[in-house]
Amino acid sequence: MQPSSQSDPAPSLIRGVGLGSATALNMIDMIGVGPFITIPLIVSAMGGPQAMLGWILGAIFAMCDGLVWAELGAAMPKSGGSYGYLREIYGPNRLGRLISFLFVWQLSFSAPLSIASGSIGLAGYASYFWPQLETQYLARHWSVPLPLLGRLQLHWLVSGATFVAIGMVALATILLYRKITSIGWISKLLLAGVIGTMLWIIAAGLSHFNASLAFSFPPGAFALSRNFFLGLGSAMLVATYDYWGYYNVAFLGDEVKEPAKTIPRAILLSIFVVGCLYVVMNISILGVVPWREIQAGQDNRGLYVVSIFMQKIYGPWAANLATLLVMWTAFASVFSLMLGYSRVPYAAALDGNYFRAFARVHPDGRFPYVSLLALAVVAALFCFLSLADVIAGLVVIRITLQFLVQAIGLIVLRIRRPDLPRPFRMWLYPLPALAASIGFLFVLISRTNSLTQIRYAALILISGVSIFLLRAWRRSEWPFDTATEEIAGN
Repeated sequence: MQPSSQSDPAPSLIRGVGLGSATALNMIDMIGVGPFITIPLIVSAMGGPQAMLGWILGAIFAMCDGLVWAELGAAMPKSGGSYGYLREIYGPNRLGRLISFLFVWQLSFSAPLSIASGSIGLAGYASYFWPQLETQYLARHWSVPLPLLGRLQLHWLVSGATFVAIGMVALATILLYRKITSIGWISKLLLAGVIGTMLWIIAAGLSHFNASLAFSFPPGAFALSRNFFLGLGSAMLVATYDYWGYYNVAFLGDEVKEPAKTIPRAILLSIFVVGCLYVVMNISILGVVPWREIQAGQDNRGLYVVSIFMQKIYGPWAANLATLLVMWTAFASVFSLMLGYSRVPYAAALDGNYFRAFARVHPDGRFPYVSLLALAVVAALFCFLSLADVIAGLVVIRITLQFLVQAIGLIVLRIRRPDLPRPFRMWLYPLPALAASIGFLFVLISRTNSLTQIRYAALILISGVSIFLLRAWRRSEWPFDTATEEIAGN
C-alpha cells in the first residue's frame, strides 16, 4: 500500500464524526493528563487551595472562548478550524492569507508542544511503577542571545521517562494511520476510561473528604496584593492548558456530520461537563492530600499526585490501578490531539498557503499522512523538555498568535460580513469575545516569567512572516497591496 503521489487526484475526506464522537474527541482532548499532573503546578503558583480560583476562572473564560469557536465553526465548517476562520476574517487574498499562514506556522510548534505535554505526563506516571525512569542521564541548559528579543532559554532533560514519552507518540501515530470511520469507536473507548478514572477519583475523595485539609488557606490567601495577582496569572495559565481542547472538533469540519449543529453542541457540552468534573475532582484531591505536600519541581519528577492520593485512601493496589488509568487518559489525549491537529497543515497546503507536501492524502485510508507524520516527529523532539516549560511555551504562543487574534476577529467578521450565514450565534454578543480577550491578556502579562515565553512567540512570529514573504516574493504575490481595503470591507 503506497501513499498517493502528487499527480494523483486528491481523495476527499469522509463525514463520519457524529455528535457522540465529536464530544468524546473534545473531552479526551480536554481532560487528557492535564488535571492529573498540573495540580502541583497550580497549587504552587498560588501557595494554597485558593488555587481553585484558577480552575473556576479558567472554566468561565473557556466558555466565553468556546462561544467564539461555536459561531465560527458552525458558519465555516471546514478542516483546519482557525486556519479558515482567520483567512475569511481578515480577507482571503491578502492580509488574511498572511495571518492564516502564521496560524499554521505557530501550530507547527504549539501542537507538538501540546502532544508532548500529554506524553511527558504519561511517562511521569510510569515513573511511579519504575522510579528508575526518573534518573536523569543528561540535563542541559542553553541561553541563546538574540537581537532585540533578549536571551532565549532552553532546558533539555534526558531520562528513561523521555523515551517512554517518545514511544507513546509513536504508538498514537500507528493507531491513527487508518480511516477516520475506524477511529470513532477508539475515541469512545478511550473516553470511557477517562471518565471512569475521574469518577473513581471523585467518589474516593468525597467519601474520605476532610474539609479542614481542602480549605486550609494560608494567612493572607485572598489579600489582593501584587503576589496574589502574579500567582493567579500563573494558575490561570495552567488552567487554560487544562481546559484547552474544546475546539478539537472544529479542526475536523470536513469530517463532521451535520457540522452546523454538531460543532457548537460538542464544544459547549464538553466545556460544561469537563468544567464540573475538574472542580469537583480537584477539591476531592485537596481534601485528602494536604496541599503543602503537593509541590512542583523544576523537572518532571513527582507528577503522580493521583497515585499518592489513592495510596493514602486504599493502599498500594489502588495506587497502581489509578496510575494505569491516568496513563490511559494521557494516551487518549495524545491520540485526540494528533488526530485534530494533523488536519490543519493539510487544509492550509490544500489551499496553497503552506508547504505542498502536507496536502497529500493516503489513497486507501484517505487521511493526511504527511501532516500526521511530521507532527509526530516534532512532538517526539519536544518530549526532551520539562513539563513546566512545555505548558508555558504552548499557552503563550497560542494565545499570542491564535486565540487573541481569533476572538477579536469574530467581531471584525460580524462587521465585514453581516451577510454570512450563521447557524449558531454567540450568546450575549460581543461580551464573551471581549471577556475571553481580557482573560488571555491577563494570563500573558500577569506572571513573573512571562517575558521569556513572549520572546518565544515573537521569534515564531518573525520567522513566520519572513518565510511567508519569501514564498510570496518567489510567486510575485505581495501580501499587503489591498490589506487595508479588505479589512474595511469588500
